[in-house]
Amino acid sequence: MSHLAHQKPRLLARVRRLKGQIEAVERAVETDAECAEVLHLLASVRGAINGLTGELIEDHVREHVMNEPDANARAKGGGELIDVIRSYLR
Repeated sequence: MSHLAHQKPRLLARVRRLKGQIEAVERAVETDAECAEVLHLLASVRGAINGLTGELIEDHVREHVMNEPDANARAKGGGELIDVIRSYLR
């Protein structure tokens, strides 16, 4: 079982909050809200995404790198993390 499965309810709650934040951005644009308001909403979304991403990266490192007894699996976990970080930083 994936280590994410143990955290599923909490992760889904965070994703649902993100969904609500994105919907707030949509409503603000639809109702011609001031640009500063939309920018604040977007900053909140970005912060929430960054927080969730950071948490998942930390969990990945702990589960697939630090706590992995098999050296090949550790190397694979590290490689996956490098790929994700490269993609994230683009």
